[in-house]
Amino acid sequence: MKKLIFSVLLVSLLLFSCNDGDKVAAEVAKIPMDLKIIRFDREFAAATTENLAQLRNKYPYFFPAPDSVWVAKMKDSLQIELFQQVGNTFNSFEDEKVALESLFKHMKYYFPEQVTPRIITVTNDVDYNNRIILADTLLLIGLDNYLGPEHKYYGGFQRYIAKSLHRAYIPSDIVSAFAKKVVPRPRDRTFLARMIYFGKELYLKDRLLPNANDAVKIGYTEEELNWAIGNEDPIWRNFIEQEHLYSTDNGLNPRFLDPAPFSKFGLELDNESPGRLGRYIGWQIVRAFMEKNDIKLKQLLAMPEEEIFKKSNYKPRN
Repeated sequence: MKKLIFSVLLVSLLLFSCNDGDKVAAEVAKIPMDLKIIRFDREFAAATTENLAQLRNKYPYFFPAPDSVWVAKMKDSLQIELFQQVGNTFNSFEDEKVALESLFKHMKYYFPEQVTPRIITVTNDVDYNNRIILADTLLLIGLDNYLGPEHKYYGGFQRYIAKSLHRAYIPSDIVSAFAKKVVPRPRDRTFLARMIYFGKELYLKDRLLPNANDAVKIGYTEEELNWAIGNEDPIWRNFIEQEHLYSTDNGLNPRFLDPAPFSKFGLELDNESPGRLGRYIGWQIVRAFMEKNDIKLKQLLAMPEEEIFKKSNYKPRN
């Protein structure tokens, strides 16, 4: 009898979740969105010294340096090759436009006060730390950071960095930039608070990118995601046994939160693990909280991390 009741409750919960998701999808579909994407990278690649002044007048915010700097860039063989490589990979931007229209519709649904920015594609000399720049009304996408992990430009990069330099990560990276605007910094310095801060960012991706793969959201390969899922229980037990949760030791950041080739437990399994497992656990805590509590997304983002943890009743997967 207990099994029957549990099964009925589980089916009811799944149906409710599906209905709720369908309702959001229907509302999002009604939001008008005429996204403007400006291919500055192509315009500059096609420009000449004779029409540089026209380009400067059209995009004054891109030309703080004197014309001589831009003329030199136009004639530089490495820059010419860079423009060609970007042009070959991004000859069309239509798939990205469809994905970004969906993203900004969801953003408008959950954050109606946010202004949809003008989107401008650029090259930035493969500065992957600044591949996305989101200002109030302007979004810059450095396309030379998304040519594919095996591209020759990334040959000198560590693989944990290069693996995310693919066009599939553009929407996820935009949400990461947006999260800095809408997710308050942690209220305290504990490792737990920092984990849940990043968990909020990843849950934001759940809502704004509902069709995205979890591996893409967190920047893992499928194998790395499966490793995290399969080892969720021992990861959590390690954090508890080592008394990390309420530690304010900043040394835990590079071990479990910052981008890295692997997480650092000090165990033989370290080299098998993906980096940023603290973020992954924070994500699961936030998901557990939202499964048990009926609150709005913006309320979640503003909540104290300790309250989220206590009300999540988080239990790792076995």
